[in-house]
Amino acid sequence: MAALIKNEVFSCFVFYGVLLVIKMYTIAIITGQMRLRKKAFANPEDALRHGGLQFHREDPYVERCRRAHINDLENILPFLFLGAIYSMTGPTLAVARLHFLVFFVARVLHSVAYLCALRAPTRSLAYTVAQIPCISMALQILTLVAAYA
Repeated sequence: MAALIKNEVFSCFVFYGVLLVIKMYTIAIITGQMRLRKKAFANPEDALRHGGLQFHREDPYVERCRRAHINDLENILPFLFLGAIYSMTGPTLAVARLHFLVFFVARVLHSVAYLCALRAPTRSLAYTVAQIPCISMALQILTLVAAYA
């Protein structure tokens, strides 16, 4: 493990990866807080605990938060896999940092656009920009390992 941390590219990846995980936790906490504030619970037992079965319901903003969290899971988890493998392929620190930074900033913007219901196409553009470094890393990884397939 110490050897991996001494790898500047891997350490850079870990930095942005941990920030993304913290961002995902933050969205999960926001979703939970919105459920409490809006009294909109997904499970009857939670509704009963907080006032009664009438609160076992959906709320549009709670659902928006939940979708933002699901979207993070669908996009950040593949990035974590690709980034870890990409870090081991020997990219330059500057190029790797650009990949990681672009993905991170685009995903933060995507979450802000989702939670604040920013005008289209803000969220779509953020999503698309975040996919560029992922596609780039995937193609570079495949190029390096294709000979072994």
